[in-house]
Amino acid sequence: MAANPTSNQKTAIRTTCFSIIGNSVLAIIKWLAGYFGNSYALIADAIESTTDIFSSLLVLLGLKYTNRPADKNHPYGHGRLEPLVTFMVVAFLVTSATIIAYESIHNIGTPHEPPKKFTLYILIPLILWKEISFQLVLRKAKQTHSTSLKADAWHHRSDAITSMAAFIGISISLIFGNGYESADDWAALFASAFILYNSYRIFRPALGEIMDENLYEDLIEEIRKVSLTVEGVAGTEKCFIRKAGMTYHVDLHAIVNANISVKQGHDIAHNLKNTLRQNIPQLGHVLIHIEPDNYE
Repeated sequence: MAANPTSNQKTAIRTTCFSIIGNSVLAIIKWLAGYFGNSYALIADAIESTTDIFSSLLVLLGLKYTNRPADKNHPYGHGRLEPLVTFMVVAFLVTSATIIAYESIHNIGTPHEPPKKFTLYILIPLILWKEISFQLVLRKAKQTHSTSLKADAWHHRSDAITSMAAFIGISISLIFGNGYESADDWAALFASAFILYNSYRIFRPALGEIMDENLYEDLIEEIRKVSLTVEGVAGTEKCFIRKAGMTYHVDLHAIVNANISVKQGHDIAHNLKNTLRQNIPQLGHVLIHIEPDNYE
């Protein structure tokens, strides 16, 4: 059985706090290593880690707000804020990618000293840590059905890739020596392109969510199977799902015997609604429309 929405919220908030602490520590390390190690690729990496801190704070604020109960003005709750937070996270990513690309292009045409060798030894554990963080946060995002937490996970993967690009650029600069100092800057430019690509990967699902795009075939199939276990339900027809935060709201057409009374149909609808919410805890509002079977 899936975890209930309250448990999902707590898990998502804890995971986001983990991201904030991790990104804060890594940003400081990268800024110092990039500055003293004369590596713009590492400084670019530090820029992304710094934006990750602010984007994770946005995710945290969004998760806390979406946990508010439904009220008169928001009968379906406050979950729709989550994709909006995801859009703001994407804006942070695009901004950081633009800054990195601009500075990289400027540095490529400007003679400068090659990066220091010690920066390579700093990058290796950073790459491993960011990949581990990506796997952990992505697993929690799937567990909680959180779009913004998934965006936060891809921040970690972007950071791992930019760190890897920095490692390769610095290595080329050190191995080949004079004339290859700009390899470090080319690595930062590649990192900015990858950040933009990941921005699209994060943006697209959030857009689908806020536009009520049909993205939940597996959940629809599960709803249909559970519905058939309810006494009096002969089958199902239309099933529409809209996602708000970590909650799924359902409109379901259920087929019943055409000869039963309105009271019996009403009772079946309520029993079906309760059964669905007990077996699939991440469901929010469940609206049941009763359809008669072949009437004779």
